[in-house]
Amino acid sequence: MSFISIRWLLIKIFVGGILFLALIVPSRGQVQQTSRFEIPINDRSEFFNIISSSDNGLFMQRQLSGPQGDQLHLIKLDTAFSQQWSGFIDIEKNYRVFGRQAFNNRLYILLRYNDYSRNDLILLAIDATTGTFTRYQIRGYIPFAPTDFQVTDEAAIIGGYFNRIPFVLYYSFSQLRSKVLPGLFTEAGELTQINTHDDGSFDVLISARNLARQRTIWIKNYDPEGNLLRNLALDPGENRHLIFGRSLKTDGDKQIVAGVYGSRSTEYSRGLFIATIDPSGLEQIRYYNFGDLKNFFHYMKANRERRIKNRIERKKIKGKKIRFNYRFLVHELVPYNDQFVLLGEAFYPKYVSTDRTMTRFLSPYGFMPYGGGLIQDGRIFDGYYYTHAVVMGFDEDGNLLWDNSFEINDVRTFTLEQYVKLEILPDRLALMYLYANSIRTKIIKDDLVLEGKTIDPIATFQQDRIAKSDGGGRNKLEYWYDNYLYAYGIQDILSPTAQGLMRRRVFFINKVHYPQNAD
Repeated sequence: MSFISIRWLLIKIFVGGILFLALIVPSRGQVQQTSRFEIPINDRSEFFNIISSSDNGLFMQRQLSGPQGDQLHLIKLDTAFSQQWSGFIDIEKNYRVFGRQAFNNRLYILLRYNDYSRNDLILLAIDATTGTFTRYQIRGYIPFAPTDFQVTDEAAIIGGYFNRIPFVLYYSFSQLRSKVLPGLFTEAGELTQINTHDDGSFDVLISARNLARQRTIWIKNYDPEGNLLRNLALDPGENRHLIFGRSLKTDGDKQIVAGVYGSRSTEYSRGLFIATIDPSGLEQIRYYNFGDLKNFFHYMKANRERRIKNRIERKKIKGKKIRFNYRFLVHELVPYNDQFVLLGEAFYPKYVSTDRTMTRFLSPYGFMPYGGGLIQDGRIFDGYYYTHAVVMGFDEDGNLLWDNSFEINDVRTFTLEQYVKLEILPDRLALMYLYANSIRTKIIKDDLVLEGKTIDPIATFQQDRIAKSDGGGRNKLEYWYDNYLYAYGIQDILSPTAQGLMRRRVFFINKVHYPQNAD
């Protein structure tokens, strides 16, 4: 066990001014921002990653580069944004952070060598109270690319790909040894989820082809020691492919898998499916075409939505199939009162044309970086654009009870991630996302809209300050604890002084929630 090299940064704290404000300010909507934490920074490279430790507070982490070696800079805050400690961990040059997880009063940070020439990984386990840490050297066997990282009491579970083949590594904390999980594939597939449970058992979900060459979801259940208990492939039925799925276990040890399906094995989906699996392995799948959902197209302008619904009705009358192709990801399955709620988001990739004279600058692989995107086949990838989120309520047998939607405006990203967050209130649901320094919120109850979209600017807690930017699109809204979320990122602040406007740049964290008794 080692100790973080603690540097309390007294000069920066008291002279530069880390600011903590515990004020409540009114906003146009009913989202409350109850407190704020700030650190003055010089440029956007000083961005911190924020990791929730539930009601134990937050970890702030960033990597600093030096000529000989690098450092991880860590700050621990409690839920009131009081700083508990701050320090640095030396790491070998060219190692990069690939995963972060807070679990049982510890922060786990996974590092891998940057160019994959080394197979071994480094895992740091940092005590949230003292800042002491343990370093684990994990044998990786092959140069795989990590994409998913989970922690249980017994092990670290690291998922990724080797030559497009799903690969999951299990590292035992008691035996200090790693092993490749049994029952995985030897051909291409997509690792869609590693889902851990309170007893230390876990599931691995993989989207791959079955013996009939249909794409389906394979559900692999493992005990806490990483032994395979059950290997089940969902039966999609005739002329269907299951593209992506998320899993949830109920109190009666029933497993629910929800995701998207299509008529072809592509990234385009025709609708959503909900599969229920009882403890004996008996499964039942229900399918819901996008065109059958009441509010799926509600994100559109009223006239366009009406035309599409009229077209759907005409096709139903004529007995024709309803076909809508969407790129859609299911993000969450959560229990809600006596039902379950699914949250997913629709998106599309956008490309823009480029001048032919630019093709001479292409790399040997046919693409080159350009403006944050890639040039490929004479086109520039301009990012993923989100259109709307969909929320569905269903019972434990997978029967649809209601659906609703929330339009997403202007969001563009180069990595697919969840934007809309779901806050569960006793008699309603709050849908929230952060964009351009504002929290956008919609309040629903089943398929009813109780409150349309409201916009609440990120509060700076001083009337004379104006936030001028959103940190280049990196600002985020994330779950924290109970009904609290946190918004974080970079803001440029303009403050009026006697000499004129003073500009400064800060990294901020705001505590956010929608009050349960809001009317």
